[in-house]
Amino acid sequence: MIRLLPWLYLAAAFAFIYLPVGALVLFSFQAGNLPVPPFNGPSTRWYADVLADDDLTGALANSLLVALGSSAVAVSLGFGAAYGLARHVLPGSALLRGLLIAPLTVSYLIVGLGLLIVLTRAGLGLSLWTAAIGHVVINLPLAFAILYASMGAQQVNAERAARDLGADEARVVLLVTVPMLMPAIAAAFFLSVTLSWDEFIIAFLLTRFDVTLPVEIWSMLRSGLSPRLNAIGSLVFLVSVTAVVILETLVFRKRRP
Repeated sequence: MIRLLPWLYLAAAFAFIYLPVGALVLFSFQAGNLPVPPFNGPSTRWYADVLADDDLTGALANSLLVALGSSAVAVSLGFGAAYGLARHVLPGSALLRGLLIAPLTVSYLIVGLGLLIVLTRAGLGLSLWTAAIGHVVINLPLAFAILYASMGAQQVNAERAARDLGADEARVVLLVTVPMLMPAIAAAFFLSVTLSWDEFIIAFLLTRFDVTLPVEIWSMLRSGLSPRLNAIGSLVFLVSVTAVVILETLVFRKRRP
């Protein structure tokens, strides 16, 4: 019986985590108009309805564009900051690291309101560009933390060897540092994509006409629940899981001897 307790605990934990998602996916195949028992299906009616909706597909494309673009910028800036602070002794480097990581402790609502004030004062109209700027702000500290923690002595020795062989600094970074840190770079990128993909508060505050998918879902929720929303949620979940699977595949493939 004692040996079964860890397995029972594990099963309960997985049920607690995935049961809501399972219910969401199950009732996305509901043939009726309400996502509640009894289950009447399966039917792909609501998926066809979602994919035929220009507003939803446009919001989906906007979310992908913002997530991929902001994550690429955040990882690039995070890599530059991590490399500079890890490889060079700067005055107050500990303070600089703390300032770079500090936004992780700040509520997205506070960050979004601050950006809204700054961008409005700067005369920038609210759009997908401003939403992408907001997502860079919230993902940059995370990317920096992941990359800085991955820059160890192994990379330093390889970089020194490359310099001794005549490589300039640009070649050292591009041909030595980046390939060795690729698992960490991939982790930072895909985690940033996942967080940006379903982020709502900043996207809601910093967009106006062209909105991301979470904002479009919120506007639909005001008219009540429907299997259509379940289908959208299932698609969002599928994209997030796909990003995590790609990340795990790349990281473990890089770590194989």
